Amino acid sequence: MNRAELADFLRRGRARLNPSDVGLAPGARRRTPGLRREEVAQLAGMSVDYYTRLEQSRGPRPSRQMLTALARALRLTEVEQDHLFHLTGEEPPRRETASAHVRPGLLLILDRLHDTPAQVVNDCGEVLAQNAMARALVGDAMSRPRRDRNLVRRFFLDPTARTLFPEEDLADHARTQVATLRAVAAARPDDPEPNALVAELRAASEEFARLWDEHEVSQRNKATKRFVHPVVGLLELDCEVMVSHEHHHLLVVHTARPGTEAYERLQLLRVVGLQDLSPQTATP
Repeated sequence: MNRAELADFLRRGRARLNPSDVGLAPGARRRTPGLRREEVAQLAGMSVDYYTRLEQSRGPRPSRQMLTALARALRLTEVEQDHLFHLTGEEPPRRETASAHVRPGLLLILDRLHDTPAQVVNDCGEVLAQNAMARALVGDAMSRPRRDRNLVRRFFLDPTARTLFPEEDLADHARTQVATLRAVAAARPDDPEPNALVAELRAASEEFARLWDEHEVSQRNKATKRFVHPVVGLLELDCEVMVSHEHHHLLVVHTARPGTEAYERLQLLRVVGLQDLSPQTATP
């Protein structure tokens, strides 16, 4: 691990970003350009002390998960992310499967959506990035271990994941989740990720196995979804899905038409923000 080169690369990556580049308020006047250390640490989901030690060439070797989080926080390109991995003596992620690296351009769009919930997921259902409104609506998926960020796995294996929806909508959600995953698995037969997920869920969930055997196929697209929030109540939101085919990534955006009750509740949610008022789950 080249600690000096890693520290220099992190400092330069931080200095080239402005708060508005990553969806943060500018705040008070800054004596130096770029993000503050605490802001990078917040975006990467690590402690300020840990990140500071990395920039001071005295930190421990970051895990692969932490390197991916740093690459996302600093809006690194794939080439820059690979360089980050090399500096720590790690092999960069393989590209032949769905990448966990979100392109800076897609993150820029996500950061600009200040007043509506939006998140980036891969086509297998793993949450890769969220904005503040998405965290307020469905919980902070990025704070969980990577395995627990998968929306399909959580829906079928974690009962708390279903509390976000009205009871009468659960059957449709389950059917859509399975039909969408079937389409992904068929499109990428040599990719171990969707196939391993299917095998796991067929063994662990009778409901998933039953729906899988019905052989329905679907894809994520425009829909209307209802969410139950513990403070603002029921929100009926329009769901738009924008696809980045190159990396099998989806930008999922939830909106409400101005003048509707859902719009007013969404504005209230923005005020409520990220208060931890009750257990929440993440779902697109």
